[in-house]
Amino acid sequence: MITRNTTLYMAGLALLASAAAARADDGETQDSFMIGLGAQYAPRYSGSDKMRLQPVPIFQARRGAFFADAQKGVGYDLQSDGGFYLEHTLGYSLGRADKDADWRDGADRLKGMGSIDASVNTALALGWQVTPWLSAEGKAVLPLSDDQGVNYQASLTLVPLQSTRDTLALQSTALFGDARYMHLWYGVSAAQSRRAGFEPYRAPGGFYGVQTTLSWSHQFDANWGSLVSAGYSWLGDRAAASPVVFRRDEGIGTLAITYSF
Repeated sequence: MITRNTTLYMAGLALLASAAAARADDGETQDSFMIGLGAQYAPRYSGSDKMRLQPVPIFQARRGAFFADAQKGVGYDLQSDGGFYLEHTLGYSLGRADKDADWRDGADRLKGMGSIDASVNTALALGWQVTPWLSAEGKAVLPLSDDQGVNYQASLTLVPLQSTRDTLALQSTALFGDARYMHLWYGVSAAQSRRAGFEPYRAPGGFYGVQTTLSWSHQFDANWGSLVSAGYSWLGDRAAASPVVFRRDEGIGTLAITYSF
């Protein structure tokens, strides 16, 4: 599912917030705390042709290998001298409503589809920091509180500019989901078809989209900083063929101010 700030898209902001909060000449992990607030212009849900402007809360705290993050949840990461790392998190998905919603994905156009429940999930990521400016990562997200299927992500991140004040990053992520996950977010069952009027559709598992994000973080001083991010998402045929998808390519823009200490 390609969605708004509370799930996948905040990964771009988390990437830059971590770089700004942990900037150190020796490159070692630093204890840090960051809060912030921003605004995001994004689709109402993955596949929607309607946009909205909404507030984006930012929160990040790190102590050694352990961290808490508004997007990822709580977790820890382990790193090797060779650049390989493992990250394990416990987080959440807010699901989707079948009406316009202020705090999660949803639109009136989905009336009759029923809501997708919020769920607790665990994520495991394995990555390789190939160079200081290039990293590769594979990630699996598994729900714990409800059997909603598994989704997978494979990403490449390029950081062409990184200094004590500025970080510019480009991240491209390929998205995959198993059959249950795909049917939950993009499928239409017979019962849903009768209630909502959409044609029945069984979304097959596999590759379903790409998300690309260009982000820039700037530190005004030791405490205050800013984040600017622009994203583009594209849904592959497995998702785009769904009757609930009215647009397969979407843009997202975010602007935020942060305070770290």
